[in-house]
Amino acid sequence: MALPNGIGASVRRVEDNRFITGRGTYTDDINRPGQTYGWFVRSPHAAAKIKSINAKKALAMPGVIAVLTGADMVEDKIGGLPCGWLVKSKDGTPMKEPGHPPLAVDRVRHVGDQVAFVIAATREGARDAADAVEVNYEPLKAAVDATAALKPGAPLVHDDVPGNLCYDWEWGDKAKTDEAFKNAAHVTKLKVVNNRLVPNAIEPRAAIGEYDRASDRYTLYTTTQNPHVIRLLMGAFVLHVPESKLRVVAPDVGGGFGSKIFHYAEEAVVTWAAKKTGQTIKWTCDRSESFLTDAHGRDHATEAELAMDKNGKFLGLRVHTVASMGAYLSTFASSVPTYLYATLLAGQYSTPAIYANVKAVFTNTVPVDAYRGAGRPEACYILERIVENAAREMKLDKTEIRRRNLIPAAAMPYMTPVALQYDSGNFAHNLDVGLKAADYAGFGKRKEASAKQGKLRGIGLSTYIEACGIAPSAVAGALGARAGLYEAAEVRFHPTGTVTVFTGSHSHGQGHETSFAQVVSTKLGVPFENIEIVHGDTDRIPFGMGTYGSRSIAVGGVAIVEACEKIIKKGRKIAAHVLQTTADKVDFEDGVYKDKASNKTMTIAEVAFTAYVPHNFPHDTLEPGLDEQAFYDPKNFTYPNGCYVCEVEIAQDTGEVSIASFYAVDDFGKIINPMIVEGQVHGGLGQGIGQALLENCVYDQQSGQLISGSYMDYAMPRADNLPSFNVSTTEVPCTHNVLGVKGCGEAGAIGAPAAVMNAVVDALAPLGITHLEMPATSQNVWSALQSANKKAAD
Repeated sequence: MALPNGIGASVRRVEDNRFITGRGTYTDDINRPGQTYGWFVRSPHAAAKIKSINAKKALAMPGVIAVLTGADMVEDKIGGLPCGWLVKSKDGTPMKEPGHPPLAVDRVRHVGDQVAFVIAATREGARDAADAVEVNYEPLKAAVDATAALKPGAPLVHDDVPGNLCYDWEWGDKAKTDEAFKNAAHVTKLKVVNNRLVPNAIEPRAAIGEYDRASDRYTLYTTTQNPHVIRLLMGAFVLHVPESKLRVVAPDVGGGFGSKIFHYAEEAVVTWAAKKTGQTIKWTCDRSESFLTDAHGRDHATEAELAMDKNGKFLGLRVHTVASMGAYLSTFASSVPTYLYATLLAGQYSTPAIYANVKAVFTNTVPVDAYRGAGRPEACYILERIVENAAREMKLDKTEIRRRNLIPAAAMPYMTPVALQYDSGNFAHNLDVGLKAADYAGFGKRKEASAKQGKLRGIGLSTYIEACGIAPSAVAGALGARAGLYEAAEVRFHPTGTVTVFTGSHSHGQGHETSFAQVVSTKLGVPFENIEIVHGDTDRIPFGMGTYGSRSIAVGGVAIVEACEKIIKKGRKIAAHVLQTTADKVDFEDGVYKDKASNKTMTIAEVAFTAYVPHNFPHDTLEPGLDEQAFYDPKNFTYPNGCYVCEVEIAQDTGEVSIASFYAVDDFGKIINPMIVEGQVHGGLGQGIGQALLENCVYDQQSGQLISGSYMDYAMPRADNLPSFNVSTTEVPCTHNVLGVKGCGEAGAIGAPAAVMNAVVDALAPLGITHLEMPATSQNVWSALQSANKKAAD
């Protein structure tokens, strides 16, 4: 009989007990013996030469231990921060990869760039001393906007990168796509900007560096999503020390959304400084620093064209994108506007020819990297916005143009023209479910009711697909990945029958301690409460790649299952010995081994006890113990997909947009924990709606100063900005992993922006407004309304 808290049950998250009672252990909660504190001196300029640094006043202040600079790191032969993905331009040349020093040496390249590191007995003392460090700058002109940075004569971010161009990359069949456009009956064109976002995880980044002279070993406590990757990058490329000499611990992490994947300068500096000064050093970011230093997301400017025949059948898609990289290449920045973006431009449609050209550009701004969805939201947005405009131009209903172009379920597996093979999905069914749930047919009456109140009403759709669990390693490596993309797990039975799972995945809000335990409970028949999940400490867990790209259950979860299979296999041999039969005659189900001939049984807990107390044990064929490890490298991506339907009302006098309803239908494959999945969807939808209506990272185009550098100027979504979501799932299992799972963590952020903006434009279209850039703030909408009214009056 199956246990009650296994796969498919809405088990309450066990980790939440410590979080909601204030007993979580985040990096800033950790205090080491003799700990000191660090504070960074940061550049106030977007671009400047460093003429001199004078730390005399700072060093004379009480409690100040040291002031370290880039020159000190150069003297110690410390390396720069590496990029983990090599992209080549369309002419075959490798991308430009300028140095990224953890502390600036001769030049700063964005406001907030690290210039010096002050260490003192107290945090306040370090901060005060940082203010006393005198830096003589020679300000330079800044390149802020990516498109402008490509123009001749634009200021250079790096002297060794001509024209600020990191790479000029292409994907797809250009000749075939150009031919499709020649034969088109109609071409829809659209220019969009995917607005830059600041991640804003609830926990700011923090790091503690520690060095033990007796063992010549470093320890870094840090707010990261992938501790082993940080250890690899920092050990091999920055500190130049063997990995065995470096321990990385990521305790409880309060949100990441991609921004805590990367190896940051602060992690390297506190670790190096710990040895140099003989001090244990804690650094905790404040929110202002977060705005200035956490890797930002999005920031694309795109021109797209969609070619159709006379019936609205898609013939070809052509996309040209300029993507800002910021001042330096962050860890996975180069892959986001390329392999995580252009490969998704087919969406759910059977478009036969697609071509994308992407120019990645250095600017004097904070580096840009993966943010919840990472390339997939940008692809979905441009595709779903142009499809909606095409429907309007072709005088087709927005649902009809989609139905004519959706890939049918019978076509699976389906190879897209941008190199991905979808293994499963029923896109038309999701559309039907979403339209029925949202009462699409009754929208006209609701629009009339809004009009009677003086409001505009619109409805928008978004049919999204994403690629999760980046894989396989061989393919990713051929495309430039500088690391494997597998995951690892160890499942260890203890003599008393309890289980500890060591996973290379990392939890920062996803509920792994619950969902992974549900998988193990189902697979091994062990009570849920007897299973412990361990992650985050490179000294304890196997080498794994961490958590990002909705990979935890689809890659990490499958690794756990494969380790469980090895446990079951070994346990069968032990049970066969005790039951005096052969392994091929022993069944295993719901935690019980059973001899098919005699019906004698043995629980897996009894097998575990036998393995560790081997008085009756086949020593000649088996080792004692019951502890197995597995590495899983996926055969393909997984492809979560769905249909979102959003309705908005717009107040014509103020331009305020309110979301009247939002319906989400998602296919995540097999669902492990419906309650956790629903929570993940809610969070993603909140972030997607935030991008569409509120959030916008703004730089002054001349000075490069961050104008939206606090919550006074950067609007985060609040509860009253969000509707009561109506979410549901359909299950079309993934065909190439044993769990049938696809991943769910990023879907809401991928599909929501297009659904919201399509609804906004639908409401404004009767006034002649067919496009509006994100975010659709009250001011932006009001301005568009005023322009439309003025044009109508003229």
